[in-house]
Amino acid sequence: MPDAKANILVVFYSRDGSVEALAKAVGEGARQAGADVRLRRVPDLVSPEVMNKVPGWEERSKRMLVEYGAPTLADVEWADGIIFGTPTRFGNTSAELKAFIDSLGGLWFQGKLNGKAASAFTSTSGPHGGNETTVVSLYIPMAHLGFIIVPTGYTHEKIVQGHGTPYGASSVSRQSTAPPTADDLEVAKHQGARVAQVAAALKAFANRS
Repeated sequence: MPDAKANILVVFYSRDGSVEALAKAVGEGARQAGADVRLRRVPDLVSPEVMNKVPGWEERSKRMLVEYGAPTLADVEWADGIIFGTPTRFGNTSAELKAFIDSLGGLWFQGKLNGKAASAFTSTSGPHGGNETTVVSLYIPMAHLGFIIVPTGYTHEKIVQGHGTPYGASSVSRQSTAPPTADDLEVAKHQGARVAQVAAALKAFANRS
């Protein structure tokens, strides 16, 4: 039997663009590993009045939703692996991404998430802003939903050098003024490829069973 080709869903929330840049690199890495990839950006939860208090927020939100679309339950069913991306909110995941994860209860109840690969990445404002705790916090719902958690580990030289984390790719935006570095993006690409490879192996195993 030929090797299975993985379907990878990258679901992210990004307000200022840092997580979006990481998401694109994650998707690129997954494609280079042979996967079919969908990038989806979860919608904002706050009102336009709140968004208007931050210059450019509403415009960026509309642009990303047009470019990527919002994730659906059909996207989740399609995927063999899901990679979640979020900015840090007080050392934890954003409410926007958490709301989407909370919507997966119906698929969980049907057992449709069991055995899918999952991973996560993040961006923080400062170097100690919770990049590791945010990614690890996403491991908890992943476990409850039945995902196979795929960390980055120290499986790439850039991670050994201190870029990203062994839990997932990350960047530091310095209050939204700095995009992810080339090293950050390389770790993100590696993460996408790693999850795609694991998801493909799990799919091939399931097809043989």
